[in-house]
Amino acid sequence: MIYLRSLLLIFFAALSFYTAAVVLRDGVGLIPVFLAGLLSLTWQGQFNLDFAGYLALSGLWVAWRSGFTGAGITLGVIATFAGMLFFAPLALILMGRSGGDVRKLLLGVHAQA
Repeated sequence: MIYLRSLLLIFFAALSFYTAAVVLRDGVGLIPVFLAGLLSLTWQGQFNLDFAGYLALSGLWVAWRSGFTGAGITLGVIATFAGMLFFAPLALILMGRSGGDVRKLLLGVHAQA
């Protein structure tokens, strides 16, 4: 799991710096830019739609692995909108809590079944 942890840390650090630079230059207006790209019917729009699918899937997984509890659904919604800036630290925390058990990491409350 050391490679996965390293990758998550690298992504989180790189994305944090990149996001800070973009916010300083362009502000926090992500949604209009994202939607404009999506509606453009260009490769940028195709990428945005594909990316939105991955974000929705990651949020659904986060909510599912906690049994769709209130906290799990909240974390899933945050994962859907915050992306890797939230998902990477969450995955690192879940790795620590799972004690290296991949089944427990991936299945959460469903690992007991």
